[in-house]
Amino acid sequence: MKKTLFCLMVAIALVGCQNDDSDFSAYTDGEATADNAIYIHYNGTSVSVTGDTNGYVSTSGADVIVNTGSATDSLLLVLSGTTSDGSLLVYRQRKFGIRLNGVSIHNSDGPAINNQCGKSLYVEVAAGTTNTLTDGSSYADVTDNDGNAIQQKGALFSEGQLYFSGTGTLNVTGSTKNAIACDDYIVIDDATITATSSTGHGISVNDGFQMNSGTLNIDVTGDGCKGLKNDSTTFITGGTLNISTTGGCVYDEDAADYSSAACIKGDYAINISGGNITLTSSGDGGKGINCDRDVVFSGGSMTVTTTGSNNDAKPKGVKSDTGIIVSGGSFHVTVKKSWACDNGYESADETDQAANCVTIVGTPATQSLAKKSVTIVF
Repeated sequence: MKKTLFCLMVAIALVGCQNDDSDFSAYTDGEATADNAIYIHYNGTSVSVTGDTNGYVSTSGADVIVNTGSATDSLLLVLSGTTSDGSLLVYRQRKFGIRLNGVSIHNSDGPAINNQCGKSLYVEVAAGTTNTLTDGSSYADVTDNDGNAIQQKGALFSEGQLYFSGTGTLNVTGSTKNAIACDDYIVIDDATITATSSTGHGISVNDGFQMNSGTLNIDVTGDGCKGLKNDSTTFITGGTLNISTTGGCVYDEDAADYSSAACIKGDYAINISGGNITLTSSGDGGKGINCDRDVVFSGGSMTVTTTGSNNDAKPKGVKSDTGIIVSGGSFHVTVKKSWACDNGYESADETDQAANCVTIVGTPATQSLAKKSVTIVF
């Protein structure tokens, strides 16, 4: 009961915060005054800035710092152009927006975009544009005006909530840490986003993840890395989600155990009620979904495939420590080794364990439960 109540509270919090901040339309439909839009165009080793009537922006080469102090006015940053050695760093105390309007930013020694504002950041990926954010092979230490080291966790990093919208394309590559990292929660309402990382997670988020529509492609190759790593509850209600992991295992000294790659790793419940989901893991011990709480699948279409070996860890298609509940949609899981679905139930009889590896609610049109293959279709 406590677990159910917690998940409900998180869901209400995500929807509530989304509604509270829905006035972002003022930044994009022309209702906000011209003074609130700052246009930043990257041009190689320099930038041009227009619309900064309040003196918020400072530049050094193609490195841009926006510091609005305690100002309460609305703010939209419109980014365009290309730089192979630039960045955007934002200090702000109120929610704001960034419109990616055909921009390519590579930062050789840190995040391409670093949002140090703890409030909502709306990222609109403008229609008809392709936008690219990449970090470098190492990060330099950066401090704020008080001499405190600032967080730098990925090519696109935000201290506050991240909302993605728009119909354009955003490609984010993490070469040192994660591709996209957020210390709050992430909501994807639209856009086509590709997150790639060879050393960290595709997306790392602390306080929750919700995908409602759009397309999200994640490809990670690092050992022990996760496509989507969420320390809180995950909601997928629609859209297209494709995640691939190829990394092997790493030994965790603290846990005295191996940690394997996973397409989705959740510390709390994973709730899927819609969308088209494809999860593929090929590394040793790799998993499609690895969840500490319930995996609840009630709608949409999901195909999970793992082809990795079990040298150091056991590969699983869908693994939950507490339960896998399927009540709707199309649910397909296949593995080369170990168990397709593992909900913690163990039996000396393999047939019995396979029959109880998933909790089915309702009467599906198709049902097949075996060790290496589970198919449930309503």
